[in-house]
Amino acid sequence: MLSTSRNITVQVSDARVSKDPDSILVTYSLGSCIAATFYDPAIRIGGMIHYQLPSSTMDPTRAAKEPLMFADTGMKLLLDHLVSAGADRRRMIAKLAGGAAMDNGPKGFEIGNRNFLAARKLLWQFGVMIKGQEVGGNVPRNMYLNIADGTVTIKANGIEKVI
Repeated sequence: MLSTSRNITVQVSDARVSKDPDSILVTYSLGSCIAATFYDPAIRIGGMIHYQLPSSTMDPTRAAKEPLMFADTGMKLLLDHLVSAGADRRRMIAKLAGGAAMDNGPKGFEIGNRNFLAARKLLWQFGVMIKGQEVGGNVPRNMYLNIADGTVTIKANGIEKVI
């Protein structure tokens, strides 16, 4: 998971970690999915996950093969990796984006909202506070984490916003 190139793309059901101050973790087209960034400013290490579904209990067999697809298994893996690389959960800055209500899913399922609520619950359980978010609505977003300073930028509909 540790990378050292300039732009590091985090795909759907994927996570990446970097200590390289010249790198930027980026994920594209967040709709109902959630991207979560974690950054420890003391040692300047960051990570990002782009997950699709709130709970591995929805499909345990698939979760065993693709744990990064789910909020619970994926965020735990990413946080454990960051801690093993020297990050401290008490210093961790978490930011979230996505969770939009997109027209391409089953009606009434509200997967975007469920994904966001899962992240909030899990981060509280992990002892990591959310310091910024850009969630909900009905537009896709791109999310960028600058490893040099922990800045998180969201781009949506041609508008750029730092959270």
